[in-house]
Amino acid sequence: MASSSPLFHYCTPQILGRRSKNSSNQNSSRSSSSNSCSPSPYSSYPNSWNLSRGHVLNFINFSGIKNIWKHQSVRAQAMSTTQGNLASPKDIVNVEDKPDHLLILVHGIMGSPADWTYFEAELKRRLGKKFLIHASSCNMYTKTFTGIDGAGKRLADEVMEVVQRTESLRKISFLAHSLGGLFARYAVAILYTPNVSSDQSDDIAAPIAANFKSPCSSKKGLIAGLEAINFITLATPHLGVRGNKQLPFLLGVSFLEKLAAPMAPIFAGRSGSQLFLTDGEASKPPLLLRMASDCEDGKFISALSTFRYRVLYANVSYDHMVGWRTSSIRREKELVKPPSQSLDGYEHIVNVEYCPPNLAERPEFPPEAAEAKEAAQNEPSTQNTAEYHEIMEEEMVHGLQRLGWTKVDVNFQSATWAFFAHNNINVKNEWFHNAGAGVVAHVADTIKQQEKQQDSSSYVAATL
Repeated sequence: MASSSPLFHYCTPQILGRRSKNSSNQNSSRSSSSNSCSPSPYSSYPNSWNLSRGHVLNFINFSGIKNIWKHQSVRAQAMSTTQGNLASPKDIVNVEDKPDHLLILVHGIMGSPADWTYFEAELKRRLGKKFLIHASSCNMYTKTFTGIDGAGKRLADEVMEVVQRTESLRKISFLAHSLGGLFARYAVAILYTPNVSSDQSDDIAAPIAANFKSPCSSKKGLIAGLEAINFITLATPHLGVRGNKQLPFLLGVSFLEKLAAPMAPIFAGRSGSQLFLTDGEASKPPLLLRMASDCEDGKFISALSTFRYRVLYANVSYDHMVGWRTSSIRREKELVKPPSQSLDGYEHIVNVEYCPPNLAERPEFPPEAAEAKEAAQNEPSTQNTAEYHEIMEEEMVHGLQRLGWTKVDVNFQSATWAFFAHNNINVKNEWFHNAGAGVVAHVADTIKQQEKQQDSSSYVAATL
């Protein structure tokens, strides 16, 4: 598909630093700064075979990733001419034919791998044999009601099973729809391992880092023992579904939104309580707030920071399950009217921007939030539920915006079945939701473009 427009148009939106701290709407400033984190086809992440022999041994022993080093050593041996033992053409072909990039697809609420039938076929056609595409099946149907943490643990176990039986893998990416995006965020925190750090290894990596600018955070690590590349979500309620128009089918009616929270556990189980931020004791922050930081439950932000690219696809309208704010991790005042014209070659993709990290302190659960949560749990009213939500939303946005995100706005207003926007965005059914074909193409082309950039950076780094 030819396109005259680039996949990503990067800009730096203004991130406002004022945050609501109590029920009387008093504002206080936190010291924060926004620094541009423009993407680059190159990375400062060192290739394994660039390390000296002593540091290689330390790297091999780290995090049990000998299989990764084993496959990289085969490739390095095939390229080497200093030993006089060139690998045979047959061996090289065998290595090149095996997939090295694992792409995990995670369905949403009451979903199954069948939700990815069209998307998976398009990804395989566009990305080629180097990608192993795996549609998760561990949380099908009613298992999505058992809690984000429970589903996330099952997903992490499933990913590890795939990794362990495929020795050729070096890289990993996630593509998740709706509630599956929260499952994936929890799973990557379980699968996360910090990178090796030593003065000598840093000295070795320094010449590479000096020449190439990292496209995201400088803090690197591994996910399931693999290099983390893409974390992509489609219409995921990152801030939950509580609050004005966060669950759009309630039409923004305060009475219905007040009733929805106590009813959620009846229809959606433990996951419903977590989405409405009423889970756990009143004195303890809800799960989604804990997932906006590193805490005793997991290194959620550190795990997300290991991914070179984090991309949010969000429906600006006609999504009756997930609102625009929560799926794009924005405040109400940060929502602006999107363009009406689609990008060339990608129907219904109307806007793409890169929002750099807003560096500041970690999110908090202040005493007034605990009081508001207790009131929202025991004696819910329009006033106290709104107060609790405002505090929680600000804290979650604050925590998640500490990372850089590429935000892609999708508008199905001109589609025949616009009201199916939530399922259109991942073409859940090829016949009813085919308006999302442009989104599928954009996701696939984005991953393909980034893969080329990765290959280029790896080749350049290997020659240094």
